[in-house]
Formats: sequence, C-alpha cells, structure tokens
Amino acid sequence: MTIFAAYVPVAFVVFAEHLADHKNLSSIVGKDLLEDPGLTRTLLGDGIGSVAGAFAGGCPNTTYGESIGCVAITKNASTISIWGAAIAAIAISFLAPFMTFLKTVPACVMGGVCFALYGFIAVSGLKMLQKVNLNKNRNLFVASVILIAGVGGFQLQFGDVTLRTVACALILGIVTNVILSLKKNNDDDMPDELTIVENKKNSK
Repeated sequence: MTIFAAYVPVAFVVFAEHLADHKNLSSIVGKDLLEDPGLTRTLLGDGIGSVAGAFAGGCPNTTYGESIGCVAITKNASTISIWGAAIAAIAISFLAPFMTFLKTVPACVMGGVCFALYGFIAVSGLKMLQKVNLNKNRNLFVASVILIAGVGGFQLQFGDVTLRTVACALILGIVTNVILSLKKNNDDDMPDELTIVENKKNSK
C-alpha cells in the first residue's frame, strides 16, 4: 500500500505531462496531435514503451519537456531525425571515449544550455494559459495555486510516502478546480476585457 500510495500521484503527473507536451508540440508543428493520431494512441505508445523498457531493465518512460523544448528551439520536428538521434544516442552510449569526451564539457556551457532549455519549457507552459480567461476569479485562483505550489517547492509527507512538488501542484490544482466548480462564481458570466472592447467597437 505504501508503494501504491507513492506511485498513484506519479501516474497523474505523468498523464498531465504527456497532455501538456502534446499540446505544446501541436502548437509547434501546427497539427492537433490529440486528435490525430489521438490521445489514446499516444498514451498507448507511452505504455508500450514503458513495458518494453521494463523488460530490458530500464525505467518507465513518458514524454519529456526537454525533448519538446529541443524540437521547439531547433524547429526540427522530423520523425526521421528523432529516430536517428535516438538510435545514435543508444549506440554512442556504448563508446567509452565519447562518454568521457562529454564529461569534459564545462559546467558553465551546460548551465547556459539549461537556461535556454528549461526557460523555454517554463515559458511554453505559461503560453498555454493564453487561452484561459484569467479575468475570472476561478481560473485565476486555480492557476495561482498551481504556480505557487510548483515554484515554491511545496511537498507533503504521509508516513513513508512523500508527494513531490510537481505531484502536489497538480493534485492541488485538480482539487481546487473541483471545489470551485461546485458553486458557480458570479464572475463566470462576466465578459472578459476583449469582449467588452469588441462590444464598444460594434456599438460605435
């Protein structure tokens, strides 16, 4: 039960990451990947990959924001290139001289790469909020709970089980949204600023 309680939140986090990564990737390639090939197929691919990795002694896998960030920065979303990079990475990992060479890369260089990559990932996440009407208190409150819990490093511990930052932010966001959905806010029917401006233009 301890292992079950520890890994169930991880499943929610992985699903949320999968969904967010495919939304970001869809905006990059200009195609809704949640419709074609569809969320069920992309999740199935994750599951099959995890099973295959486990049989080979590896860890379960999912989509990674780092990979999506690389695609966005390089503007190269070719599946052939990605397959080639994956095969090359596996092959090169068996070459000790090359691995030693990688370790000679200065920490400041890797730091600069991390600034660009993780900064891009963070901004891509915020970009998804563009379509959310933050003039509504409900949306604003849910977004603020997720951001503060995530950036603030919020964690919860129940005995031997520790919920890490990302899991806490995700679960708190879901719970907050459910609670606020039970009662309709007065501002839910209020038009946003863009609608007000458009109405003024039309009236003139």
